[in-house]
Amino acid sequence: MAEGISKRNNVTVFGKGSRAFVFAHGFGCDQHMWRYLTPAFEDDYRIILFDYVGAGKSDISAYDSERYSTLEGYAQDVLEVLRELDLKDVIFAGHSVSSIIGALAWLEEPERFSHLIMVAPSPCYLNQLPDYVGGFERADIDGLLDLMDKNFLGWAGFLAPMVMQNSDKPELTGELEESFCSTDPVAAGEFAKATFLSDYRHVLPEVSVPSLILQCSDDVIAPVGVGDYMHERLPCSELRRMKATGHCPHVSHPDETINLIRDYLSSAVHE
Repeated sequence: MAEGISKRNNVTVFGKGSRAFVFAHGFGCDQHMWRYLTPAFEDDYRIILFDYVGAGKSDISAYDSERYSTLEGYAQDVLEVLRELDLKDVIFAGHSVSSIIGALAWLEEPERFSHLIMVAPSPCYLNQLPDYVGGFERADIDGLLDLMDKNFLGWAGFLAPMVMQNSDKPELTGELEESFCSTDPVAAGEFAKATFLSDYRHVLPEVSVPSLILQCSDDVIAPVGVGDYMHERLPCSELRRMKATGHCPHVSHPDETINLIRDYLSSAVHE
């Protein structure tokens, strides 16, 4: 891999298998959030982890406000990593907004993907009543973005428990809050706008790659109806409603997440 892309996105490659399994983190997170899942797959797959520019241990000097003002810019990160590794027919797991980023990358270079695994996805976080309940009113998002600008640490402390839920596991909320705080504030603010103010519902019918939707049973970020909405519009999708609550089942309920992914891949992927 070219040193530039590898350093820029802090790319990590391991595993004993030949088929690539790419894991893409969500907003405010980094590749470390996948640590509970990857051990279950590393014997059978080549695991690819990375950080979007502005997150984790990525090269913040590579950040470009214009490029990352839309999710298409993050999809370019994904494609550039796959190109440098010369990967095709990968299984791509995206958490939250990365589910849509993966779909956008597939639309541009479909030959690089065989399956999308969408963990707590949403194509639009804003309510578009009466037809669509995304979870937030525009005023809610504007208030959140304003809090990010004025009190970044306060924003992290406010959002982390809302995202993680599972109050019986406070250490997970603390970890997510720490992850939020470690993100570059400028990059985080612009990623938040690109995420929470976007509407990619119109692309769903075009995304014909086989896809698994993992919908949590109680998720304030991506309400239950969002999973149904996506399943109805993604032509080759399967929907699994999880017992898991919150927006980060790969962290809070890794065993259930692993089992559902394994079950899907056992029937969907023929190696």
